[in-house]
Amino acid sequence: MSDPLPDWLRAERLEIGRRIRTVLEHADLTQERLAERLGVDRMTLVRIELAVTSPRVVRLLHIARALGIPPARLTGRAGR
Repeated sequence: MSDPLPDWLRAERLEIGRRIRTVLEHADLTQERLAERLGVDRMTLVRIELAVTSPRVVRLLHIARALGIPPARLTGRAGR
C-alpha cells in the first residue's frame, strides 16, 4: 500500500526523524534510553525516525524536552 501523504510531507517526516537521530548521536544516547525517558517503547521512536508514523505535537515536545533542545530544532524551524 502506498503512502497517501504528499511527497513534501513525507520528506518533512523523514527530516524530523533524521534530526532526532542526529541529536541522539551527539548526546551519546540510545533509542532505548530516550524511550525510557519518554515512557514509550523503542519501536515508537524507530517508527518516528523512519517516518512510518507522524508524531503528534505533544510527542515532539516531549522528545525535545528529553533531549534538552528547543522543539524548533526538531522541525527545522529554529532561527527562521
